[in-house]
Amino acid sequence: MAERAAIVTGASSGIGLAIAHVLGEEGHGLTIASRRAEKLEAAAAGLRDAGFDVEAVAANMASEDEIRAVVERHRERFGRLDVLVNNAGVGVGAPIGETETKRLDMQLDVNLRSIVLFYRECVDLLRAAGAEHRKALVVNTASIAGKTGQAWLSIYSATKFGVVGFTQSMNKELGTQGVKSCALCPGFVDTAMTDFVKQQVSPEEMIRPADIGEIVRALLRLSPACVVPEVVFQRPDEVL
Repeated sequence: MAERAAIVTGASSGIGLAIAHVLGEEGHGLTIASRRAEKLEAAAAGLRDAGFDVEAVAANMASEDEIRAVVERHRERFGRLDVLVNNAGVGVGAPIGETETKRLDMQLDVNLRSIVLFYRECVDLLRAAGAEHRKALVVNTASIAGKTGQAWLSIYSATKFGVVGFTQSMNKELGTQGVKSCALCPGFVDTAMTDFVKQQVSPEEMIRPADIGEIVRALLRLSPACVVPEVVFQRPDEVL
């Protein structure tokens, strides 16, 4: 049984998978979750090949019941939770006059509501880890769009502003109990989610998923006295 354990959502590729690799390297047992079972199992196989202890749970992050199932499977497998990574997200671009309610709800549910639900379902485990070593950590993937509003991506941007604000609230609510929260706010990262813009910005000019993972590694190594509430990742030509 691993001495530390983590849950990572949206872990079948990109940022989530990069963070899972870092957490595995840092000695954490892993529960990874994402919607597409086949893609998730391929990611889990790669993590296991690297020598990591992995539980994979396919789940729709818009479903409260499926979120509960992820946490319960983790609880049964590992019995503790030191790191929670709320990385699952979805972005659908549209001008406001063409915004579809179904796509509006999907972004609110996956990008913001799921984070609230994961905190609620995991808070007892996080508090227990915080009481033990004062370094329980929750990482919430926001976006540079959560720092400055974006046309056409207005709903996505609004959800990511919500992630930043909720992270601040959780630090005030749980920080004295040894549970730290950090919102990650990257610009364009070279993942499938940014394929829509790769004709304007080449992948070589984008932030790497591994860059995000290395920041999580640094967060793990901070003293209990140091809280980093958010990290903004920018390319050299970007200015907030």
